[in-house]
Amino acid sequence: MVRKRVTRILVRIVACMLIMILTMNFAACSGPKKVRYEAEFLVLFDTVTKVVAYTSSKEEFNKYSQLIYDSLKEYHELYDIYNDYDGINNIKTINDNAGIKPVKVDKKIIDLLIFSKKGYKNTNGKMNIAFGSVLEIWHDYRTEGNDDPENAKLPPMDKLEAAKKHTDINKVIIDEVESTVFLSDPKMSLDVGAVGKGYATEQVSQIAMKNGLTSGLISVGGNVRTIGNKGESRELWNIGIQNPNKDANESMLKVAYLKDLSLVTSGDYERYYTVDGKNYHHIIDPETLFPAGYFTAVTIICKDSGFADVLSTAVFNMPFEQGLKFIDSLPDTEALWVLKNGEIKYSANFKDLIKK
Repeated sequence: MVRKRVTRILVRIVACMLIMILTMNFAACSGPKKVRYEAEFLVLFDTVTKVVAYTSSKEEFNKYSQLIYDSLKEYHELYDIYNDYDGINNIKTINDNAGIKPVKVDKKIIDLLIFSKKGYKNTNGKMNIAFGSVLEIWHDYRTEGNDDPENAKLPPMDKLEAAKKHTDINKVIIDEVESTVFLSDPKMSLDVGAVGKGYATEQVSQIAMKNGLTSGLISVGGNVRTIGNKGESRELWNIGIQNPNKDANESMLKVAYLKDLSLVTSGDYERYYTVDGKNYHHIIDPETLFPAGYFTAVTIICKDSGFADVLSTAVFNMPFEQGLKFIDSLPDTEALWVLKNGEIKYSANFKDLIKK
């Protein structure tokens, strides 16, 4: 009887110890509660960058936001086509040396240009980083038109056609071994505006994830990349799609619910100027050399923010049926179109992403 009683006592002690160990392990695994924090940066990529993350402390969030800022700043300076930076060869440096000599550049530029060449091929030329000579003309006329609206005018077609002769992407010579880029046409210039911001957003998101971020959102001027779910609630991130009609009662057209996906919108309602009562936006069709006239906005959702950026520009330059066929041919990629009359059209499964 004594042995049985001792055995029962030992079993109870062991059971209590196991419960204590399991409780301690559970508490250790659960850790501090994750809280939502936000930060905003100005200037980078000439837009507002917003970072949202769920972390265990403000200090942890600050670590991630500083990492994101520093990484994005590096990409901003490398991909800049307007400004020089001490000790940095960037896209502007490449353009300044067109027809003169190869420029040794950071691998981040090489990777972007290779990615962009693939984007050119995949979109049948609807997104072309070698289109800078044409885009520069439109940029100058748009700037002058906004500065002096009464004298705003359109660029002459013969000037645009002359510039188009210097947009052959095959004359962008990349040497991966030497890490150099050479524009063999002296009148060519690169413009990475249709891909650089989205590509940088994706790369910075990858850097943040490699450093441990598991629940976050990075928005660079509307190029949105979601990471995981929203904190401990595990809810999907709700991303508003801006209503291009600024006179509408609702500022958001739709709300998408995303996890580990990117959302990018191209539209005619942000950057434009007016000539004789008509608005001319910044997305130039490589065939007509004039602003594409099919849509007011196109939104793309896919995993890679850089690819979403490429697609939003390319599809904006395609008639709807052509764009729909193209999007439906791509795996895990969806699109929303806002037509000029306000009608909304969707790719096959886009509506699934706007259902809560």
